[in-house]
Amino acid sequence: MAADPEPTLPQQAALVAALRQHLAAQTGAPVLLLETHISWVLVAGERAYKLKKALRTPFLDAHTLALRHAQGLEELRLNRRLAPALYLDLLPVTGPAAAPRLGGPGSVLEWAVAMRAFAQQGLWQHLAEHGTLRPEMVDALALQLAQFHAAAAVAPPDGPWGSGARVRDALQDNLNELAPLLEASQCAKVLAPLQAWAQAQGPRLAPLFARRLAQGFVREGHGDLHLGNVVQIDGQPTAFDGIDFNPALRWIDTADDIAFLAMDLQAHGLPALAHRFVNAWVEASGDVQGLRLLPWYQVNRALVRAKVALLRAVQPGERGGPGEARDRESAQRYLDLAVALATQPARLQGRPALLLMHGLAGSGKSTLALALVQAMGALRLRSDVQRKRLAGLAPGQASGSALNAGLYDAANTQHTYRHLLRLAAAVLHGGRPVVLDASFLRRAPRDAARRLARRLGVPLLILDLVVDEATLRQRLLQRRQAGQDPSEADAAVLQAQLASAEALQPDEMPQVLRLPPPLDLQAVHDALARQGASTLCRMAGT
Repeated sequence: MAADPEPTLPQQAALVAALRQHLAAQTGAPVLLLETHISWVLVAGERAYKLKKALRTPFLDAHTLALRHAQGLEELRLNRRLAPALYLDLLPVTGPAAAPRLGGPGSVLEWAVAMRAFAQQGLWQHLAEHGTLRPEMVDALALQLAQFHAAAAVAPPDGPWGSGARVRDALQDNLNELAPLLEASQCAKVLAPLQAWAQAQGPRLAPLFARRLAQGFVREGHGDLHLGNVVQIDGQPTAFDGIDFNPALRWIDTADDIAFLAMDLQAHGLPALAHRFVNAWVEASGDVQGLRLLPWYQVNRALVRAKVALLRAVQPGERGGPGEARDRESAQRYLDLAVALATQPARLQGRPALLLMHGLAGSGKSTLALALVQAMGALRLRSDVQRKRLAGLAPGQASGSALNAGLYDAANTQHTYRHLLRLAAAVLHGGRPVVLDASFLRRAPRDAARRLARRLGVPLLILDLVVDEATLRQRLLQRRQAGQDPSEADAAVLQAQLASAEALQPDEMPQVLRLPPPLDLQAVHDALARQGASTLCRMAGT
């Protein structure tokens, strides 16, 4: 007996409509229908049911029921890594097509992933559009993803995923697939410069792509980490709806996952949160090297979102209506961002510069450094974090070291400063400004930083934070009581610093900006401009 033919999209849509009616009758309440370019989701009370469309595209093949079943099982396995409370089961849709139900006897018409429903207002896309996405949410997700990546399966170096050729081909495929979706004028304005950029950057980055694969940075990640796939649940960010239908799209460099969300924050007009997210992830993961690949992956992800929007615009139900106009506007926003990321990176983040914090414990170094991260796209390198990472400790883990002993003896302190400068060099080589968040109370590490800046030909600015001793002691006490900071400085450390600090000398003063409270970001901008780099920073509001 011949197998039943696969349904057409209109037949699937009719099945979904009938299932929606059944669920509404069962729950006694309206059932919300959400549609994407690859699936339908029915939200019925506290449950949601996702059905995959019978599609075959260059990046997806779900045209048979067997494939949709296999992908449903994969969806459960993969998404339970980051959202175990959301993904509940895979249920058969049975019964006659005109009166379908979930489970029960009868032939299987479709498969539905059963999920815990959540309020759409909790989606990060909604929060971003309404100005309610908070910095602490971004920090929490960055930490969560660093831990997720650390535990994720690692791609074999000789396997089918993550090679430099595959990474370059992925971007080229997106350019090729966008071409027939765009008008000729758009191709000339958008695709031509991106094609030229990719042809220049691909060979330059090839050794780094290969090194990242060999070093284990290609892992089974999320693969689709945009703002519409993150939701606040019980006060915590939850990433969901990772890629299940194409292994090549989820076996990716960990930096690729991060680039996607950072790009989408930029696209939604939130550059400060984008910079903060990247910085928090690097701080949690220690992956400074991955920064060099962010522009490549961000461009590619912007192209992906543009392609998705354009494909959605031509689907039945969208064409000719307000939905199509919204989709095309969204696609253009992503395309414009892709071009800006590729051709005008200094517009979106500062040009390379080396900024040193200089100040006693409690003077606000980390606070200012984080403000600079958000304002100019710098990377903050914290001595407190790097010192502990070198010792195999987590940032918030107590070292048990006494004053000037253990992690804080002279040898470890010198090693920490040398390590900071090595990391800074890598960041600067990648074209990004860097803030070294350390006390720099001794002349030797300041001189080493000045030599690095001269060697790399980048501006150097020493930010001298001046705070009275009583305020310093009060801040240190409050910080110790909170117990959430990587710094272990206390009143004894402050006293030792006051006794041993080596004052800034006259020959250093041309590169020093004295900053009494309140901290003034505009003063930093102006000081950098005086060094002949008026576009170094893209400060908020300038």
